[in-house]
Amino acid sequence: MDDLIGFALNEKYKRLQSVGDKLAEIESLIDWKPFRPILESMYNNRTASGGRPEADVIVMFKMLVLQQWHGLSDAELERQCIDRISFQKFMDFPDYIPDSTTVWSFRKRIIDNGKEEQIWDEMQKQLDALGLKIKKGMIQDATFIHSNPGHAKADEPRGKEAKTSRSKDGTWTKKGGKSHFGYKLHTIIDKDYELIRRFKTTTASVHDSQIDLSELNEVVYRDRGYFGAIAKGFAATMQRAVRGHPLEIGDILRNKRISSQRVPGERIYSVVKEVFNTGKVLVTTVERVNVKMLMTAFCFNLHQLKTLKHKGII
Repeated sequence: MDDLIGFALNEKYKRLQSVGDKLAEIESLIDWKPFRPILESMYNNRTASGGRPEADVIVMFKMLVLQQWHGLSDAELERQCIDRISFQKFMDFPDYIPDSTTVWSFRKRIIDNGKEEQIWDEMQKQLDALGLKIKKGMIQDATFIHSNPGHAKADEPRGKEAKTSRSKDGTWTKKGGKSHFGYKLHTIIDKDYELIRRFKTTTASVHDSQIDLSELNEVVYRDRGYFGAIAKGFAATMQRAVRGHPLEIGDILRNKRISSQRVPGERIYSVVKEVFNTGKVLVTTVERVNVKMLMTAFCFNLHQLKTLKHKGII
């Protein structure tokens, strides 16, 4: 960046800094550099003969964070990044701000190259490096992520020429007498720091009990939806009455104890839906929903790291 332009932008930013910039606080919580080799490995054509140089991968990755943090469409994300000084500072005042098409292609490239796990693993490594290693207590739960079913029949393929915007991969299910269409986010958090450690995205019809995110030697607290399901860890699962076998007083008291331990697990879904606007998605495949859930979980952990910093834990 030209020195004069950089000076002008930083001078302009000082006014915002004086009243507080929340984005600057979360930007400093992790080291972004280790994500570069993961993301750059998605690109093979880096030669001058390959046309215009690609946009900086860290800038594009930070744009995905900004998008999820503020619940923006691709087009609105581009406008906001051009317009808002706090967004530009978060991206370290890049010479080039990628357009919405470039961001869309970048997100698709993450899917096509299967980089979700490497991105998530790097986040977990950094949490461990901060002294926030997993202990024994974990909480697993799941929540519906709704999608548009459209007006077509559930078993009718969408097709390229279809006029409906309904989800391609979403499925129907019922819970508590209420129908849900779309997907499901499964998460497991640690009780000590309330950080998301593992997650999985499925369609809505996949029952909670089919997904086990626990690991050996972990105590995993789960609600009645996991009744009867085996866990790799030590299962602290709430009991459920079945026909001919009502709950005894010991089971009722045990359920209360487990329920009190599970409280932090409910909070994360309030944050991801109310703060990061992920209760309903417009993307139409489970792969694209999964990338959105990756960025949602990534943002939640940044949000929680900020809380831990304010508490003096990190």
